[in-house]
Amino acid sequence: MTSSPSDRTTTSPGDAYARRRDVRRAEAARLGRVDNVVAGARLAVFVAAIAIAVLAFKAERLSGFWLLAPAGIFLCLIVVHARIVGRRERVERAVRLYDDGIARVEDRAPPGDGRSGRFGDEAHPYAVDLDLFGAGSLFERLSTARTSMGEETLAAWLKAPASPAEVGVRQQAVTELAPRLDLKEDLSVLGTDLGADVNPRALAAWAAGPPLPLPPGVPGGLTGARIASAVVGLVITAALVAWTSGRTGALPFITAVLLGAGWAIRLRVLVRAVLFDADHRAAELKLVATLLARLERERFTTPLLARLSQEIATSSGDAALPSRRVARLARLVDLLDARRNQFSAMLTAPLLWTTQLALAVEAWRRAFGPAVVRWLAAVGEIEALASLSTFAFEHPEHPFPEVRDDAQPARCEGEAIGHPLLPARTRVTNDVALGDLHPRLLIISGSNMSGKSTLLRTVGVNVVLALAGAPVCARRFVVSRLALGGTLRIHDSLQEGRSRFYAEITRLRQIVDLAAGPIPALFLIDELLSGTNSHDRRVGAQGILRGLLERGAIGLATTHDLALTEMTATLGPAAANVHFEDEMRDGQMFFDYRMRPGVVEKSNALALMRAVGLEVDEAPPRE
Repeated sequence: MTSSPSDRTTTSPGDAYARRRDVRRAEAARLGRVDNVVAGARLAVFVAAIAIAVLAFKAERLSGFWLLAPAGIFLCLIVVHARIVGRRERVERAVRLYDDGIARVEDRAPPGDGRSGRFGDEAHPYAVDLDLFGAGSLFERLSTARTSMGEETLAAWLKAPASPAEVGVRQQAVTELAPRLDLKEDLSVLGTDLGADVNPRALAAWAAGPPLPLPPGVPGGLTGARIASAVVGLVITAALVAWTSGRTGALPFITAVLLGAGWAIRLRVLVRAVLFDADHRAAELKLVATLLARLERERFTTPLLARLSQEIATSSGDAALPSRRVARLARLVDLLDARRNQFSAMLTAPLLWTTQLALAVEAWRRAFGPAVVRWLAAVGEIEALASLSTFAFEHPEHPFPEVRDDAQPARCEGEAIGHPLLPARTRVTNDVALGDLHPRLLIISGSNMSGKSTLLRTVGVNVVLALAGAPVCARRFVVSRLALGGTLRIHDSLQEGRSRFYAEITRLRQIVDLAAGPIPALFLIDELLSGTNSHDRRVGAQGILRGLLERGAIGLATTHDLALTEMTATLGPAAANVHFEDEMRDGQMFFDYRMRPGVVEKSNALALMRAVGLEVDEAPPRE
């Protein structure tokens, strides 16, 4: 179905989801009742067929032809029952879809299963540092993609900031998709009965791969081979019919079989290659056809969605829609799979069934294979945009950021920015301004657990959202195109023989290289050079931060070493100190997570140690 006006509602996201969930739940209950009726009818027809069989073959009161009626009715009921079960499963999946949406809106969504961890990369300059992937990650909060195509596209957008122009067209597309709940529901539930996913790389590589070579000397190329195979198959079948009907002897049939065997042997290399690549792709292709058919019915107005819709609608100059083309290929692969059934193989062998179908699959691949890459990419982009639009729909209070097209200077300004993964009822927001008329470096001091690292992640995650085309968790957000780098989750590696300090300076080298590139950098450095002595830390930190600023970068750096906060005196207006505070009350530590100007004046490390029972009283001085 296409999106209805009811999708464009002014009610709250939770209420919209609850209303649709209740409708689907009622439909699931109705289909359950219909399911029971049809199941009972099947049983009744089966019992009637047994009674007719007894009367026909034992009591001899009825003709055996009376069995045809219950047999036909029983087969029809099987088909109807399968459709009802499939429809009921889709509706129940829609109920779960809206239950999950309500849980997200109410900040009750549990952490995901961590499958998105496959997109993580320790070498990436910020993916691990900002918890983009894995259990409870930003990706799992955003992604509603049905297929791996959509997941891979969304992951790529989070890992590679887009240009301001691309961000703009994505924002328009997200705005258009946000209220289209019918479309997003269909993308989530259609094809669930197939039990398949799409491996976009493997499917695209197979479909768009080079043509398989024909044996030398085949007249007419692939078309000639298909015509010859059809003719040979008909000759064998005709000879078989003539022999079994007594019109000819066995010699014509044997001759035709030998002819067919020779022809099949000549094409066996190509046929085996087709069978190897096409095996078990039927469900995958059916899912792609189902998604394409749904998207072909949708009409879009924003430039990006209109372009993607046009790419889906284009079928390599052929009048048929891509969904029908892919569905035809799925049927061919399905028929190829039928060769595994011994009974079917015996019936179809005289027609050179496998050879003819393999040639038909290869002909389809040559004609439409290159377009498959485009179709899969378009579906993946629409699924990724649908994921961002769901986030936008569920958080109408989150605005789209203003993404500046200026290459210089780097800029990142946020009013009341918060971390989107923290519950709204407990989320604390802060104002952050970097670049332009503001300092380009904030050195953040403060107690343990006071919120320093969370602030870095908050800024980083909102920049990722902004440059992916999504709304941000802020009252207002302005950012230029930035290359992002962080050192929030640096670990040592026993397997690689690498210390934490070495891992940190390696990442810092990566950030410096980013800053030297054509796109200004935003750096998020947590506990700068904490793995070395005070002198080396001070000298090294000053050199690194000064070098980053000289390259036009902006950023945040946290530290426990208050000596590093003295850098602002030498860096002038380019840097400023800010801090977080804590308060000890009745032996418990309290934090307000508010960023304040200046340097922190106290530390809570000893108080925290004492709070957990460690004896850390200062030793009296020796006489």
